[in-house]
Amino acid sequence: MANELVEKLIEAGAHFGHRVSRWNPKMEPYIYGRKNLIHIIDIRETLRGMLRAKKYLNQVAAQGSLVLFVGTKRQASEVVQREALRCGMPFVSERWLGGALTNFRTVRDRMKRLDELETIINSDRINEYSKKMQSSLNREYRKIYRNLNGLRILNRLPECLVIVDPKKEKNAVREAKALGITTVALIDTDCDPTQIDLPIPGNDDGIRSIDLIIKQLADAVLAGRAENPEVQKKAGGEAKNDMTAEMVAKAESMA
Repeated sequence: MANELVEKLIEAGAHFGHRVSRWNPKMEPYIYGRKNLIHIIDIRETLRGMLRAKKYLNQVAAQGSLVLFVGTKRQASEVVQREALRCGMPFVSERWLGGALTNFRTVRDRMKRLDELETIINSDRINEYSKKMQSSLNREYRKIYRNLNGLRILNRLPECLVIVDPKKEKNAVREAKALGITTVALIDTDCDPTQIDLPIPGNDDGIRSIDLIIKQLADAVLAGRAENPEVQKKAGGEAKNDMTAEMVAKAESMA
């Protein structure tokens, strides 16, 4: 199984780091060598980090705790959203809002506003407003939806954050550290591994690499949930997110 996973990681290009000039010296223990001015990540360290993270995420999910997936860069956004929905966990795939964790109560209030706007847009009440006001409400709805839809099932602080590229998601890392929330992250050779609790050294720019590793982590969450029937009963965020996607399309058509 491990050999098969190593082959998949190599095929996905998970071992390709950044240019040598961009490296963070703290990543040296995870680097195998260099080729054509590009650092090559030790794939054994990638596998070791991933297996350690999967074991931890399995335990977290089995306990019924939440795992927040974070990846806003273009290469990671779609993967993060898809895999988080697949395992029924919250996600941030567009933009990290400052205070998403440290100012959690305010964020929850904004989600109430999102629910309120959905109720208006998805009913005949929208016709009670002028065309100008309808357009304004639709714009407000699309903006809040884009930023907060993935957090709708985050009814309490998460136990863990799964992050793609902690250098880009430095605000998420900072808030997690302030609150003592565990961080699991796919880190490239330009990142600081000491900022992450469970680093997974690997290519955080390649779509195939991100896809493979995030899928593996989502599978671990699903396996953990399957071990606890009570957790399975509470799962249901996927359906709500699918439903609201239809509402966004409706809002766009009415704008």
